Amino acid sequence: MEWQRLKQEILEAAPDLGIDKVGFAAADPFLELKQVLLNHRAKGYESGFEEPDIDKRVYPDRSLAEPQSLISIAIAYPSKLQDPPRSEPGAYRGILSRSAWGVDYHHVLQDRLTKLEAFIAERVPDARMQSMVDTGALADRAVAERAGIGWVGKNCAVITPEWGSWVYLGEMITNIPFPPDKASTDQCGDCTLCIDTCPTGALVGPGQLNSSRCISFVTQTKGVVEDELMRKIGNRLYGCDTCQVVCPKNKGLNWTHQPELQPDPEKVKPLLIPLLSMGNKEFKEQYGSSASSWRGKKPIQRNAIIALGNFKDRSAVPVLSDLLKQDPRPEIRATAAWAMGRIGGEEAIEALHDAQLSEQQAIVLEELAKASLILESNHV
Repeated sequence: MEWQRLKQEILEAAPDLGIDKVGFAAADPFLELKQVLLNHRAKGYESGFEEPDIDKRVYPDRSLAEPQSLISIAIAYPSKLQDPPRSEPGAYRGILSRSAWGVDYHHVLQDRLTKLEAFIAERVPDARMQSMVDTGALADRAVAERAGIGWVGKNCAVITPEWGSWVYLGEMITNIPFPPDKASTDQCGDCTLCIDTCPTGALVGPGQLNSSRCISFVTQTKGVVEDELMRKIGNRLYGCDTCQVVCPKNKGLNWTHQPELQPDPEKVKPLLIPLLSMGNKEFKEQYGSSASSWRGKKPIQRNAIIALGNFKDRSAVPVLSDLLKQDPRPEIRATAAWAMGRIGGEEAIEALHDAQLSEQQAIVLEELAKASLILESNHV
């Protein structure tokens, strides 16, 4: 009864702690998850961003000795921009996924978990607790599902009955034996909209994601992106929300009650060309507090070039030409060459020809040759 009372106190205090939903689960190993993770790895579907030690993801006692319970928390975030700026010829814009709106969710979740730890410690001074968010060892979604927060949808997102899938997840391992909640069960039914709509076919089956083809993952990588995926990226600068936007469980849902998570429309839907000349200091000032900044400015600038190519923005040719001549980063020069090939025109053809005379990096020369061939064949 003592732990049931404490559990009830936590549930009642959650809104004041800035937590939208709390669930409790036993700290037993996630044995059913282990083979899933092994199969995922064997097929090459991992992103490389997850905890590499599968046992740490499966066994809570690898993170806290003699665990008794898991606490899962969810924080709802917005899905709609108020008065978004328009993208138009000569002033095209990119878009950050909703997971990068507002303050970096890692910091927000950690703040909420720290407050929850303090709340528990005040009542149980000798309690042992280990909190983690996203980059922690345990699989957030498996914990959330077991704790009754929501079920793992076919799009691999946890879908809650109250908040849809527009939630960030965090968890805590503790030695307190809280009464567990009932695990969530699948409510997707026969719906396959997310799988059918995925731009690259990255959702290879219900709850199965090939990360190497997922636009959200690709936009966070460094290096040169293959042609097919660049065309599918569109104007996405960071992340992809397609599989959540089309989900019927998210229809009409938008959450504005968490102040730190509210977006600045100009930051999350920025003009593309100014991004290309942004220095490290300005990038840190503009995006340092966003989850999109964790890989630095290079992937976002590369993605901005891809977007300009996909928009076929002729006004961007002078800027792209300067990048071809002067930028020290091969992946930026190679992507600029690709974008020129998409945009076309005499100015682009001339810039590509000039760049070929001085370029020495093989990856850039390859993109220059492909772009030149496309433009020359179209020109003829």
